[in-house]
Formats: sequence, C-alpha cells, structure tokens
Amino acid sequence: MIDLRSDTVTKPTPAMRRAMAEAEVGDDVYGEDPTVRRLEERVAEMLGKQASLFLPSGTMGNTIGIKLHTRHGEEVVCDHRAHILDWEMSMTAWFSGCLARPVPTEDGVLRWSDIEPVVRPRTGFPAPTAMVNIEHPHNMGGGTLFPIEGIETICDHAHERGLKVHMDGARLFNAVAASGETAARIVAKTDSVMFCLSKGLGAPVGSMLAGDAATMAEARLYRKRLGGGMRQAGILAAAGLVALEASPRHLSDDHSNARLMAERIGVDPAKVLINKPQTNIVIFDIAKTGLLPAEFLARLKSSGILAGSVGGSRIRLVTHYDVSRQDCITAGDAIASLLKA
Repeated sequence: MIDLRSDTVTKPTPAMRRAMAEAEVGDDVYGEDPTVRRLEERVAEMLGKQASLFLPSGTMGNTIGIKLHTRHGEEVVCDHRAHILDWEMSMTAWFSGCLARPVPTEDGVLRWSDIEPVVRPRTGFPAPTAMVNIEHPHNMGGGTLFPIEGIETICDHAHERGLKVHMDGARLFNAVAASGETAARIVAKTDSVMFCLSKGLGAPVGSMLAGDAATMAEARLYRKRLGGGMRQAGILAAAGLVALEASPRHLSDDHSNARLMAERIGVDPAKVLINKPQTNIVIFDIAKTGLLPAEFLARLKSSGILAGSVGGSRIRLVTHYDVSRQDCITAGDAIASLLKA
C-alpha cells in the first residue's frame, strides 16, 4: 500500500533502530536519563531557547504550552481550523479551562489584523484574552506557511498587549526546509514552541516543547500530571537525536513530491478544489464529484492507496520519506483517474 494518510506512519530508519538498541539510559523522572538530557539540550540549542522538554506527543506539548500561559476562564486566539481546536479532544477546555476564540482565515495563516479585533480586555465581563496560538505550518490549511515578518509582528503586538504566543510547530522543520529560515529565527519571539519528532522527521515516538528555563521547569510538572513521566526514555530519545540530525535534509524531497502529486492529479478546478502545496500536504475537496469521502477512500484503497478524510468533503494526502517519487506519481495518476471517472 502507498500510505499517504499522514507522515506519522513513517517507520524508524536502521540508524534510529541502532541508536535505540545502544542508548545509554536512566530514570528520566529523576532527571537521570543522559540520552534524554542530550536531546533536550540539543533542541534548546537548535531553537535558541533556554530549555526544552521531551514529551510523548504533540497534543501533550500543545496542552502544556497553553496551560503555561493561561488561567482558567481566559481565551486563546487561534485559526478556525487550528489543530488545538479540532483535533486535540478539547484539551484547551478540559485541562486549561480556557475558551478557544477561533478566527476565520482563508489559508490558516493568521495576521495581526485578524487577531486584534477579537482581543478581549480584563473588564469583568468577557473572558479576557491570554494568548495567541500560531500553527506553522498550518495542517488543515494544506501545510501553509506564515511569512517570518508575520510571525514577528504577531509576537510583537501580542507582547505589547501582555499576551503570550505559543507556536504549534508540529512540522516546524518542514517550515525550515520550505522557507530557508532557521528554526531559531522562526521561533525567536515566541514564548513557547512545540514540534514533533514523529512526523516528517520519522522518529517512532516523541515531541519537544521549548521555552525559557523557568517555564520549562513548570512544564515538567504538567508533563507528570498528564502521565508523561517516562522512565528509561532514552531509548526513544536516541531515535529523536538521529531524526534531528539526519531527517531535515530529506524534507524538501517530500515537498517536491507533494507538488508533483498535486500536478498529476491535475483536475479541473470547477470540479475539485486543490491546494498548491508549500510543504508536504495536499488537500482537495471532492464535494462536486458526488462521492462521499468514505466511498472515495474505499475506491482509493482498492487501488493500493491510503488517504485520509479531514472533515466535510476534504481529502488529505501527506508525503514522507517512506513514499517514493514513483509512489507519488502512481497515487496522483490513480486519484486523477478516479476523479475523472
């Protein structure tokens, strides 16, 4: 099967497996796992932050990031298709006790001009705004990117208002590969940032949360509350270290493959709306084909292709290092034939 459901389906490379087998470990809850410590130090260095924290998942990272910057009864501004809003089981409300204030955008990219009108003061009537969530790249926007000036403008104006900024950078290194900006430059003005080791970077498990030292010390306590205290976690962190060093150079290939696949699909825009991939995500809308998503996906599966439905009549394809360029040509042509039929 050509599996395009997500870049989370990647398998660990032989180098990752070797590193896992040979990892030096200790009890990370006691702060004694040397491999976890090396990973956290390396991530902090790469992002230009004081400290970072190894976590089981990106959802946990975003949950903790929001909790760190808010109190119960406050609001979090995000895009109307943000991952924290639609795909993380309402953890903003469940764990942090906050409301999400979704802002409609065309492509998932927030601008300060979108945010400013919904910022709510502490007057005793509305729920006050506490933070802004930036998702870069934006998953449901089709892997879209914020311009670096836009990120900095949001951070500057938010900080002037006393608001914190958390970046959901699940695919941060895809943004690095696509934009040419360093990870440190992209996240420089954010108060916290999360990225996943287990998506395009290909590690089997894990995400990272980074910020200043005091904030990350508090984050460690929230990780424990959420059940994220993993003992001999160096076995997992070892794969993360390999992923950080070896995988980023291949991400531009994933982006090129996504663009090729979108071109091969090449449907009439009057029939199917499709994004122009900036990173490794292709999203298209089959509403005008008369097919239900489940029927469309079943037909694709019978052709040896796995894809995902992401709400309504939208279908998502995600490239990664376990699908080749030829796989993407095959998938694109199969999808084009199905849509034409």
